[in-house]
Amino acid sequence: MAALLRGTRRILDFAYLACGVLAALCLIAILSLIVAQMIARWTGEIFPGAANYAGYAMAAASFFAFANALNRGSHIRVSLLLNAVAAPVRRILEVWCFGVAAAVMWYFTYHAYWFTYWSWKFNEVSQAQDATPLWIPQSVMVIGGVMLAISLTDHLIHIIFRGDHRITRDLVDQSHAE
Repeated sequence: MAALLRGTRRILDFAYLACGVLAALCLIAILSLIVAQMIARWTGEIFPGAANYAGYAMAAASFFAFANALNRGSHIRVSLLLNAVAAPVRRILEVWCFGVAAAVMWYFTYHAYWFTYWSWKFNEVSQAQDATPLWIPQSVMVIGGVMLAISLTDHLIHIIFRGDHRITRDLVDQSHAE
C-alpha cells in the first residue's frame, strides 16, 4: 500500500510540475506571437489572429499554472487568522477552506467540461479572422481546472489524514503578515 501511495505521489507531483512547465511554454508562445506580430507590422505584412492566439495562450498559461502555483505556495493565502489560532482550530479551518475550494473547483470544472463539449458539438469558432474552433482553447481551461481540483483535493486529503497541507514555500515571504 505504501508503494502505491508513493507512486501516486510521484505521479501527482510530476503532473503539477508538468503543468507549470506548460504554463511557462505558453508564456514563451505569447512572447513569440507578439514579436512575430511586431515584425509583420514592420514589414507591412498581416498576421491575422495573432492577438487571439496570444489571448488563448494567456488563458492556457493561467489555467496550467494554477495547480503548480498552489503547490509551490505562490497563491495568495491569507494565513493571518490561521497563524493566530491553536493547532486544532487551524486544522479545522484548513479542512474547511480546502474542502470549499475543492468543491467549487470541481463544480467549475464540471460545467467547463460541458461548455467545451457543446462548443465542440456545435462546431463553434471564434468570430475573428483566425476562426479557431473554440473547443481547443476551452479544453485547456478544463485540463487546468481538473489539475487544480485534483491539487486542492490532494491537499484536503493530506490535511485530513496527516494534519497539514503539502504547500511548500520556495519563495521568500513578501509580507510579514503571514
